[in-house]
Amino acid sequence: MTVTTSSRTTVGPRIKKTLLATAISATLAGAGLFATAAQAENTLRMAYDADPVSLDIHEQLSGGIMQLSHLLFDPLVRWDQSLNFEPRLATDWEQVDDTTMRMTLRDDVTFHSGNPFTAEDVVWTIERLKRSPDFKAIFDPIASAEVVDEHTVEINTVRPYPLLLNLATYIFPMDSEFYSGKAPDGDPKDEIVKNGNSYASTHVSGTGPYTVVERQQGVRTEFARNPDYWDDASPGNVDTLVLTPISENATRVAALLSGDVDFIAPVPPNDLERVRQSDDAKLVTMSGTRIIMLHMNQKRVEAFEDPRVRKAFAYAVNQEGIADRLMKGFATPAAQMSPESYVGHVDSLTPRYDVARAKELMAEAGYADGFEISMMSPNNRYVNDAKIAQAVAAMLARINVDVNLKTLPKAQYWGEFDNRAADMMLIGWHADTEDSANFHEYLTACPDADSGAGQYNAGNYCNPELDKLVMEANQEIDLEKRAEMLQQVEQTLYDDAAFVPLHWQDLAWASAVNAEIEPVLNVMNFPYLGDLVVHDNAE
Repeated sequence: MTVTTSSRTTVGPRIKKTLLATAISATLAGAGLFATAAQAENTLRMAYDADPVSLDIHEQLSGGIMQLSHLLFDPLVRWDQSLNFEPRLATDWEQVDDTTMRMTLRDDVTFHSGNPFTAEDVVWTIERLKRSPDFKAIFDPIASAEVVDEHTVEINTVRPYPLLLNLATYIFPMDSEFYSGKAPDGDPKDEIVKNGNSYASTHVSGTGPYTVVERQQGVRTEFARNPDYWDDASPGNVDTLVLTPISENATRVAALLSGDVDFIAPVPPNDLERVRQSDDAKLVTMSGTRIIMLHMNQKRVEAFEDPRVRKAFAYAVNQEGIADRLMKGFATPAAQMSPESYVGHVDSLTPRYDVARAKELMAEAGYADGFEISMMSPNNRYVNDAKIAQAVAAMLARINVDVNLKTLPKAQYWGEFDNRAADMMLIGWHADTEDSANFHEYLTACPDADSGAGQYNAGNYCNPELDKLVMEANQEIDLEKRAEMLQQVEQTLYDDAAFVPLHWQDLAWASAVNAEIEPVLNVMNFPYLGDLVVHDNAE
């Protein structure tokens, strides 16, 4: 992991001290949220490129939801900047046997509602994760979770599984008592509704460093420091966070440089130098592991069933040109899903841009005159996502493919993606378990609604032999042998041209100079803002 920090001066603090003359009342009825008494507070004004789609952290497995999870909840364990495991709500763990891990839990934690945190909440949360459409695939290896005593839980896997602690970083215990029973509309409080309105999507009770004070979906969310937060060792001193989604890159950067906000993410490639040279901002960049790719839907387009056509599309796309010109070098061209630091990475796989070869393949497949397709992309989720899609459409035109491109804001795009509403769809994916198998499980596995496999496989690519190989790899405790198996998966996906890889997206954040953002940032792009320290004039 490479981290680069740049700031020119510490002139002019930009994080304001505000005097709250009246209490801030919770606007989410029944959510167990705290009113904030009149007091001087450190307020951090954030601008992300998009708003979390929901307060239900099991509704969608995405970067925005994971960022929210670390504000309102705590995981059992979390990654540190070196990708080691750090205890959080679990203080200790022991592998009892090949399929059982015993975890000791903190005994001094309460939820925002005031309910005590116990092993029952962990078991309840794991059971809910296993029925979440987005999470159930990665939690499929877990057979059950059992309460040993009030602060001890055992997690049992179906078979030996080498990534159980990886999964524990995605277990954010929810308040089982708070989410039990019926909502006022008669629906269960614990129901999971994709892109819909549920009790959990508008009410929250976690153990995290912040509570929700006010939320206007897509407009503004205000968070207040949890006065009963368990982590006394946290250095964090920000009392109020105000999140305003600003989808337009230039507007987001301008808001930082003008002092209207104090922390932004992401910083677009075109503005990196501008922020770096500012006297009033600091820039932090980090090498990334999120793959940006395009799916070719074989159920919508018959031609995509032919591997020669899929290879032609892969040959037609200039990944290095996109990374160099559109991303300004702020990306690494990709020919596979696994980045260099992952066990499944195959060194010999390189981008295969060759328009002449692409035309030959189209002719061999009987499509020399091309055909017409639809393409969809978000326009505010990934760095330059809409521009990337436009560039790919222009490149495909060179092999006589006419692309009808539609770009949508993130909030609208995911519903269309779930419906597989276009012939080609753009997606970015960061491996949830920091492991190569996760890419295949979600992006290229044979889609299976029951198990959740292939949940985001908008290409409907299906190779049962690869699915079997990944399953075997996820039971292999010999790590060298496991790496060889996952490298075979990447090689096969490359040979099949299962998708069009584009690049791994780098990460960039910027803040006011008096915010110590470096220690809370990480390659997962889940800032631990509960630990953020800001300084005032005197400092």
